[in-house]
Amino acid sequence: MKKHLWVLCVLLAVVTISCAGRSPLEGIKREIARYPEYSIILEDMKEEGNFFKDYFHRYKVVYAEKPGIGDSLVYQSGITDWHEVKKKEYQKYFNYLGMVLVSKSRDGKISDAQYPPGYQHVGNSQYGTWRRDERGNSFWEFYGKFAFFSHMFGMVGRPIYRSDWNTYRDYRSRGEPYYGRNREYGTTGTNTKHTNKNFFQRRQQKEMARKARFSQRVKQRARRSRMSGFRSRSGGFGK
Repeated sequence: MKKHLWVLCVLLAVVTISCAGRSPLEGIKREIARYPEYSIILEDMKEEGNFFKDYFHRYKVVYAEKPGIGDSLVYQSGITDWHEVKKKEYQKYFNYLGMVLVSKSRDGKISDAQYPPGYQHVGNSQYGTWRRDERGNSFWEFYGKFAFFSHMFGMVGRPIYRSDWNTYRDYRSRGEPYYGRNREYGTTGTNTKHTNKNFFQRRQQKEMARKARFSQRVKQRARRSRMSGFRSRSGGFGK
């Protein structure tokens, strides 16, 4: 497993060097094209600078490879370094934090539709089965050997019900992003705040720093105003 992760890290390092001036997402797609299945997830994003801003993405890559003869696959994951992206690309994917941006399914089809990580494996009898809860609602459960998917893909919160999955399929058929029944996923999603904490902590710190700078400017203006008023009143003593 460590060997596979090392190989992935090398590939992603090559992407960092080779895709200067191009979309890093396209570079990653080229580098992992040989794997039979993969998901590229927007793990984090940030802006740097005040007047002239630079924009960055960091991705999580979950991929599968065949260890030998047969249909079995071994799943691995890794997180890339920060990649600088153009403002247009940053804005294009801003709403999809924590979501799959690009994926390749086991049948070799590549999709640019955005959806919650792990959803592509739901409904596939190779990975799990539908069960019913005490209220009779049908929900998805991964087989024991694929239970790690929940951790690997960050699938937290309530179970994935069949109604959710059916809606997800409808969105995918139209090529539209799926944010969950109650928009639990994506940059404004409730689940995302738990699975992608760094982004929100950084944004909170930035907002606190902005408020502190604003408060300091207000105090400075108030001080200058008081000093100006004092000088104006002092000028009348000589008349």
